[in-house]
Amino acid sequence: MIAFVEGIVEDVAHDHTVVNVNGIGYRVYVSGTTAYSLQPGSRERLYTQQHVREDAITLYGFKSRNERDLFVRLQNVSGVGPKAAMTIVGAAEVDAIVEAIQTERVDFLKRLPGIGQKTAQRLIIELKDKLDDLGTPGIGGIVVPAGDSPLTGDSGLFDALLALGYNEKEARAAVRKLSNEAAEGASLESLIKKALQLLAK
Repeated sequence: MIAFVEGIVEDVAHDHTVVNVNGIGYRVYVSGTTAYSLQPGSRERLYTQQHVREDAITLYGFKSRNERDLFVRLQNVSGVGPKAAMTIVGAAEVDAIVEAIQTERVDFLKRLPGIGQKTAQRLIIELKDKLDDLGTPGIGGIVVPAGDSPLTGDSGLFDALLALGYNEKEARAAVRKLSNEAAEGASLESLIKKALQLLAK
């Protein structure tokens, strides 16, 4: 089992990156938010989860252990596979997802991409008492991670949404709705996650 990969980012696409580890290129699948935060030539460590099937061995990567651990536990829920779990983890902070499940906030969970009423209820029923070691209690929304660089202006968010496949109309609408958060110094990564929630409605 590969617990993490650390090396130079060689290439970045909307759903994966290639990390050069001592001359070997590892393709690691990541969320759109993580993909946008990676820069070719930078040195990164991604905590990984390895999936083995008859026809493929796939690595999923995350910027933190908590993201990876939440990704693994989400897949214990009926109907949630790796793709859906990755989308959920990429759409909101771990703290916010954990709190929503533990406090049975179905409305919050339904705003995550691909999550309907039934899946939201299954997440709560099957995971409510199994996430105590993840997240920080008492955080009720999307968290701005400590140490993230603030976004100066909104062009970064607009460009990020275009890179993730949204059209200009959708990107402009999201930027407009999040203009106050951007002005208050929210990080680009935080704004992207909020925008993904808005656009998923």
